[in-house]
Amino acid sequence: MRDFTLKKYEYLLQAIKNTNYPTSTVQDFLKFAPEKCIILRHDVDRAVKRNLEMARLEHSYGIKSTYYFRHVEETFKPEIIRQMANMGHEIGFHYEVMDKANGDPKKAIEIFREELEDLRNITEINTVCMHGNPLKSWSNRDLWQEYDFKDFGILGEPYLSIDYNEVLYLTDTGRTWADLNIRVKDTIDRTGVNATGTDLKTISSTDDIIRLILSERTPRICLLAHPNRWCDDFRGWARELAFQNIKNVGKAGIVWYRSRAQKSRNCGV
Repeated sequence: MRDFTLKKYEYLLQAIKNTNYPTSTVQDFLKFAPEKCIILRHDVDRAVKRNLEMARLEHSYGIKSTYYFRHVEETFKPEIIRQMANMGHEIGFHYEVMDKANGDPKKAIEIFREELEDLRNITEINTVCMHGNPLKSWSNRDLWQEYDFKDFGILGEPYLSIDYNEVLYLTDTGRTWADLNIRVKDTIDRTGVNATGTDLKTISSTDDIIRLILSERTPRICLLAHPNRWCDDFRGWARELAFQNIKNVGKAGIVWYRSRAQKSRNCGV
């Protein structure tokens, strides 16, 4: 069976239900921090209807997850946000305000305030998560070097509030679960990898994730799936595959260039 289809994601959900893992939203994990769980998180980057389909599928299995919505025309759809919230899913803010403010924190925090309020006029928002644009030289999470998200009644930010020494982080960034050198902004402190007892070199497909879950050898796992990448329709699936392959080549180049530039700075060149 093709990977990154909604049917394959359903097999992933079935695997979770056949184990002793409870699932958790980001908000609930930050509140209760269970010793064993799978945190399900989704970034609503584009193709909002695919996000709704995934939310409905999870709901049919009695599973709640977290959906982080960008404040852009393609994804900021109040009716869809309400539908997903009414299913019990957590809705969060996928902020990209440093990008919109061209790296100016003072301007960025005002944009953050306004866009957060727009979302809160639709539903409750308790966690936020930065969106990563590989073409920008800054990270949106840099905003919190100047400000504190708790001042906005925000409980946490997954990149900053989860201890990945205690949680295995797995993401489908680049349309693969493999730990490849194509992650420009979707990065965490890698010191936590060995603490989970999981060899990431063995993971590349959703089937690998399913085997890992069924083994139940890793107590805490955080899964980030981008629903726009999961499609049953072959034409849409093939289009997404081609798009991501081209994008991955560019992202690998960015990672290589920035790594080389950093080494040059460290050597005083």
